[in-house]
Amino acid sequence: MTTTLARRYAALLACAAFGLATPALAQDKTVKIGVLNDMSSLYADIGGPNSVAAIKMAVEDSGLVAKGWKIDVLSGDHQNKPDVGVNITRQWIDNEKVDVIADTPNSGVALAVSNVVKEKNAVLLNSGAATADLTGKACTPNTISYTYDTYMLANGTGKALTKAGGDSWFFLTADYAFGHALERDTSAVVTANGGKVLGSVKHPLNTSDFSSFLLQAQSSKAKVVGLANAGGDTTNSIKQASEFGIVAAGQKLAALLLFITDVHSLGLKTAHGLTFTESFYWDMNDKTREWSKRFAKVSPKGMMPSMTVAGNYAAVLHYLKALEALGGNPHDGAKVVAKMKELPTDDPLFGKGPLRADGRRIIPAYLFEVKKPEESKYPWDYYKLIATIPPEDAAKPLEASECPLVKK
Repeated sequence: MTTTLARRYAALLACAAFGLATPALAQDKTVKIGVLNDMSSLYADIGGPNSVAAIKMAVEDSGLVAKGWKIDVLSGDHQNKPDVGVNITRQWIDNEKVDVIADTPNSGVALAVSNVVKEKNAVLLNSGAATADLTGKACTPNTISYTYDTYMLANGTGKALTKAGGDSWFFLTADYAFGHALERDTSAVVTANGGKVLGSVKHPLNTSDFSSFLLQAQSSKAKVVGLANAGGDTTNSIKQASEFGIVAAGQKLAALLLFITDVHSLGLKTAHGLTFTESFYWDMNDKTREWSKRFAKVSPKGMMPSMTVAGNYAAVLHYLKALEALGGNPHDGAKVVAKMKELPTDDPLFGKGPLRADGRRIIPAYLFEVKKPEESKYPWDYYKLIATIPPEDAAKPLEASECPLVKK
C-alpha cells in the first residue's frame, strides 16, 4: 500500500514538473546568432565585419535586450570554402547552441550550410549569397533569402543592356556555384530578349590576373562583356579591362553584381558609366540615409553599407520580431521561419515586402549607373537611378519555382 502511494506521488510530481517545464520552454529568451562570411578576402568589404556591425545594430534596435532577452552575436570566417563553412556551422549549432546563421556570401558555402541548417533544424538568413537555387530547387523550410539573387541581377542588368542594343554577350565567370548560376540566368534573359551569347570563360575565385580571360572577351567581338563575378574579382577585372582598353575600343562592361564598396575601391574615374542592379542604396530616401549614417559610425572602416549588409540588418530584425511574436525562442528553426513568413515585413531599409513560401523576400530592385566624377556632390554619392524594377519582376514567378515547398 505504501509503495503504491509512493509511486502515485512520484507520478504526480513528474506531471507537475512537466506542466511547469512546458511554459518555461516557451518563455526561453536566449538567442545566439552566428555571422558566417568572408572576413579577410575578396568579399570582406561586402560583408565581413560590416555585417557583424549591422546585425548588432538590429539586435539593439529590436528592443528585446531591454525587455530581458539575452542575444549573443558570434562571427566566423568561412574562407570561401564550403567544407570550412559546414564545419563552423556544425560546431556552432552542436556546441555553442547557435540558433541562426546569417549572411553566407559565396553561393557554394551557402548551399552547403543550408543543408546542415535543415538537418539541425536551425535557421539560415541568407543575405550575401546570390544563387537563386536557394529559393529554387535547393529551398528548405529553414532558409530565407532576403536581399537579392541571380534572377534579379539577370532581369535587371541583363535585360536592360540587351534591350538597349547590347545584343551579343561574352561572359567572364567565377568558377563556382554563384558564377555558374549568374551566367545561366543572364544567358536565359539575353536570349529571351533577342540577344546571343557568343561564349564564356571560367576564371578561378580570387584570381589576380585576368589578362588571358579579357583577351578572349576582346577577340569574341561581343558588344557586352558580362562579369559574372563579385567583390575583388569584379574590381580587378574592371581595372584590367580599363588597362586593355576594352571599353575604349567599343565593348561595354556589364558588372552583373556590383556593390558600393566596389565602386568606392575603383573610384568614379574608373567605375563611371557601369550599369548594375541592386535592391538597396544608402542614399535612396530619408530613412536609408539616417540608418546608413548611423551604420558608418560603427563600421570598422567607416564605410557606407553594401546591399548585403543592409539585408543582414533587415533579416535579423524580422527574425527577432518573429521570436517575440512566438513569446520566446522555441529553438525550432522551421517553426521560426514559418512565423517569419506569416508576419508582414517592414523595415526602414527595404520597406514592406512579403516572405514567400519559397523563402524569397519580395522587394523592388533598382537599375543604377555609376556617376561621373563631376556628378558626385558629396562622399559616397556614387549612383544615379535609371529604372525601378517592380517586386513581381525582381523575383522568379512563384508558379515557375522549382522549390518543393511551393504548392502549384
